[in-house]
Amino acid sequence: MAKQEQPGLLILEIGGVCGVLEGHVELLKKHFHLITMKEFLKNKERLSEKIKSVFIYAGRPVVDRELLQSLPHLKVIASSGVGVNHLDLKLISSFGVKVTNTPHAVSDSTADFGMALMLASARRLVEGCQIAVSPQTEHFAADWLGDEVTGATLGIIGMGSIGYKVAKRAKAFEMKILYHNRNQSGFNEQNAC
Repeated sequence: MAKQEQPGLLILEIGGVCGVLEGHVELLKKHFHLITMKEFLKNKERLSEKIKSVFIYAGRPVVDRELLQSLPHLKVIASSGVGVNHLDLKLISSFGVKVTNTPHAVSDSTADFGMALMLASARRLVEGCQIAVSPQTEHFAADWLGDEVTGATLGIIGMGSIGYKVAKRAKAFEMKILYHNRNQSGFNEQNAC
């Protein structure tokens, strides 16, 4: 029995700033025939029939009317990340194409980085590291330790998935949480942990 041809997946490129991460290529190749935008533009007639999906990373490749019209068998556009504001959803829908995104995929990682940056900034960690490794350092001044985070007040603008996860982490530091959200949030300081 002949092996069924894999569906084409249009990507900007492999690697680079807006390309598919090189570590993901082998996994994608198990399910798709990867077609870069450069390859597609060179062979539109031959490749347009094979492409069933588009993968967008950092807003690239740009999906516009011209691209949609050139992909008659396109079924889905997978956008990496939370937002879809870079996509014309009404236009895409008019071509019968579905859009997916990854709304919670990076919430924990982003909250972790937010807390790490907060701690590094308050405790002057980068400056302290530079002082510690400098050959000119003979002693540490008492004021380079920075400010306490425990018991501090934290303001969060937007209590969505990431804001909520930052608040939960901040509660472990006994921080007072103040927040603003466009809509009423279910966040309750007492129940954050």
